[in-house]
Amino acid sequence: MDKKPIAWIVDSTAYISETLQQHPDLFSIPLNIHFGEKQFIDGIDLTPNELYTYIKQSPTLPKTSQPSPGEFAEQFKKIAEKYETGIAVHVSGKLSGTLSSSIEGAKIAGFPITFIDSHSLSYGITGLVEKGMALQNASASVNEIKNQLECMAGTLQNYILIGQLEQLYKGGRMSGVQFFLGSLLKMKPIIQITKDGTLQAIDKVRSEKKALQYLINKVVEGHQDGNKKIYIMHGNAQAQAEHLKKCLIEQLPNLEVEIGNISSTLAVHAGEDTLAVLWF
Repeated sequence: MDKKPIAWIVDSTAYISETLQQHPDLFSIPLNIHFGEKQFIDGIDLTPNELYTYIKQSPTLPKTSQPSPGEFAEQFKKIAEKYETGIAVHVSGKLSGTLSSSIEGAKIAGFPITFIDSHSLSYGITGLVEKGMALQNASASVNEIKNQLECMAGTLQNYILIGQLEQLYKGGRMSGVQFFLGSLLKMKPIIQITKDGTLQAIDKVRSEKKALQYLINKVVEGHQDGNKKIYIMHGNAQAQAEHLKKCLIEQLPNLEVEIGNISSTLAVHAGEDTLAVLWF
């Protein structure tokens, strides 16, 4: 049997759109989520909704971990039975060890894979995969696809409104004083994935209404620079995401907006009620 040319590989921090869910050549390798001694596989035996319930009931924050090189190798050996090569687009190497573990797994499996550091997560991975698939359909070579995706990776615009200060605090990402003042003043931190794939706090706003307007203003500014499509990603906040979409369409009738859930792995860190706007 002839092998198919390219398998597309992502990890479970990626947003898998409805289109990608139906794509026969896409493979998502899940990360692990730990509650003490208990381990779950993202998207397989733990859904985002179940995760939020666990977090509310647990005194400690869960942790995440990437698959081991051996686990990656096991998956790659199966893929290699049907594909000549693979292109893997992973969560930023500055935020997770997933990319390095995947690279080691490919060496063990002996399967040729071209690796792309997305310098991002969620839709930042999705957009690169969608672009890469389009290039493949246009008969671009693997090397041409790699070069274009690496150039594209640094152009992601994103603004992330953190939903739960308590979750950042429980995870050791902010001090007790910051948590107390933030809660007292109802501060809403805005963070961003930088061009090199790190996270940084860029602003903070007071009240949910002002936070929403902040996101709207950033999208309107980006639209003036030429963006025609954005993604709204959320953590169990469908109603807020729909409201944000409605507000954006009222101001920008020609803007294409897609809404999606962040994965359980990301929800561990970002928290429930997180809201983000992203576009290339």
